[in-house]
This record gives sequence, structure tokens and C-alpha cells, in this order.
Amino acid sequence: MDLYLLLHSVLMHISAAIIILIYIPLSIPVKLFVWAVVKPLRKEDLRGKVVLITGASSGIGEELAYQYAKKGACLSLVARRKQALEGVAAAARERGSPDVLVVPADVSDPEQSRRAVDETVAHFGKLNHLVANAGTWSICFFDEVTNITAFTKMMDVNFWGSVYPTYYALPHLKASKGKLVVSSSIAATAPASRLSLYNATKAAQLRFYETLRSELGSEVGITILTAGFVESEMTKGKAIQRDGEVAVDEEARDAQIGVFPVARVEKLCEAALNGIRRGDWYVTWPSMYRPVPLIACLAPEILTWQSYAMYNAKKGSPPLSQRMLDATGAKRFYPPSLRRHPGIKAERTADREEDAASNV
Repeated sequence: MDLYLLLHSVLMHISAAIIILIYIPLSIPVKLFVWAVVKPLRKEDLRGKVVLITGASSGIGEELAYQYAKKGACLSLVARRKQALEGVAAAARERGSPDVLVVPADVSDPEQSRRAVDETVAHFGKLNHLVANAGTWSICFFDEVTNITAFTKMMDVNFWGSVYPTYYALPHLKASKGKLVVSSSIAATAPASRLSLYNATKAAQLRFYETLRSELGSEVGITILTAGFVESEMTKGKAIQRDGEVAVDEEARDAQIGVFPVARVEKLCEAALNGIRRGDWYVTWPSMYRPVPLIACLAPEILTWQSYAMYNAKKGSPPLSQRMLDATGAKRFYPPSLRRHPGIKAERTADREEDAASNV
């Protein structure tokens, strides 16, 4: 047995050396040619395609709905807040979508996910794209959490809220040779302090869809969005707090973002839809985050040190990220929506009311 294990170990190391020294150098010009010449010529025509978007009431989901609408796609918009969805639907119609269906549902519930897919297919007769976008986050050190069991809701939304719709949509996507689009995060590969549980949910999500890609082959295309800081309700400060309640904490948000730029959601979604239509495996935006997975692989200690230095501080003093933000005045470069967002604090009550209505 020891000899058998040694043989496999030797073979694996030889294979790794061949990949690094031979395959990667030879594949780079081929990949560049495909990316620059072949894929642009084969961009998917979205006119008349049916696209189901979860988490479509705000942020990335809302803007993706508008980007798809401009290309003539039919939309099924899914989220808990019906009133917000109706507003997005009206705006999507104005931007060119020929037909928009509103489906109030909580995708962290498997039956509601099934219903959302079934209603979409019943209305349109097919499904071409599923955009699994619903998500939530938290900003606090793990040892400061006071209600650990409440954080299961984040895994329910970020991971299962993607898996459930995918499970029910997959037969229809196979039939249409369609696509799965997943809104993950660069946090899936970067160990940023104060985001431990959020990072874990996104890592699980990322690995699930990478594995699913190896199972499906060319039956269903999968594009994973690994975004950095992008304007949304989350970067406006809405998060699960250490006691498990959802609230807005702009001070914690400022300390987490620090001097890092926050991208406009329109720019992310333009890049995302371009990549989706080309069939890209990953879309990372802003582009400054693209080296992060490579650094995490080759020098994980650098990311760990940087995160510790930025966010850990003695009690009673702000972290380095906050001090840098204050010293540079970088907050003035935040998108306007992060500096003024009337009504977001009142949404907690509206969320509960619409959650109750959607569960009836």
C-alpha cells in the first residue's frame, strides 16, 4: 500500500510540473485568441430568451435585469419584496424587455424556489438563463457574535438560496442548452477579517458551481461572478449584526471597505452580461481583484497578514482601514448611492411584512 501511495504521489507531482511548465505556457496564446477573436464572434443573442433572476429587487440583481432587458430578454424577477419587484419590472419593460413576470418568493425555502421556477416555465414555456443572485452578509469578528445560531440564515440565503433554484431549474436549462449565472464574491478566495461566515458561504457556493461545471460539461454553461466591493444594499451597510438581527451599520461598512474602491453596479453588470454572452467561466470586477486567487494560491500568508493589519485593532481604537479612510478622505469617491440612501433603514419593517405575505 505504501508503494502504491508513493507511486500516485510521484505521478501527481510530475503531472503538476507538466501543467506548470508546459501546458500553461502553450495554452496562454490559445486562450487569448479564443477570448479576443472567437468568443466575441459567438456572443449569445438574448432576444426572446427567458431569464430568471433571484434577488432582483435591488443591487446587482436589479441592474442585471435592466441589462438583460436592453438586449430584449424576457424576465422572471424573484425576491421577497413584491412592491420593489414591481418597480424593477416596470423599469425593465421601459428598457426593452417584451415580457416581465414578478414572482415574490424567498429562495432560501426549497418549495418557494420550486414555485418560482414552475411559475416561470408555466408563463414563458421555457427557461434559458438562471441568475442565482440573492445574498446577504455580516460584518463582525467571529468571537464577537452573540447569537451564533442566527447566522444559519446567511448560509440559507447565500448557498441554499442558489442551490435550490438551480436544482429545480436544471432540467429546463438542459432542455434549452441554457446557462447558470452565479453571483459569488472575491471573498470566496480572500480571507478578509470580520467576514468569516460570509466568506465561508461564498466559498461553499463557489466550489459547488465549479464542481457542477465538471458534472454538466457543455450541457449547461456556468458563469461565476466574483465581484469585489460593488454598490448594493450590502455596501450601503445593510447586514446581519452580531446579535443576528438585520440592520444598517454604516460605521462598520466604512471600516470594512476602507480605501478600497466601490464599483458602480452598472459597470459590473455590463461586464457581467458581456462575459455571460461570451460564455466566460468567470467574471471578476473590478479588475483589480483578478490577481487575488493567484496570490491566495501562491502566497496565502500575504493576504492573511494584510487582512490582520487592516482590520484588527486594540479595543477602543479604530482599525487601520478606518484611519486610512479618514486620513485620505477616500469616502468622497464612494458612489453617491452609498452616501445617501433614504429609506433603507425603514426597509426592515417592509421586509417582514412582505416576507409574511410571500409565505401565505
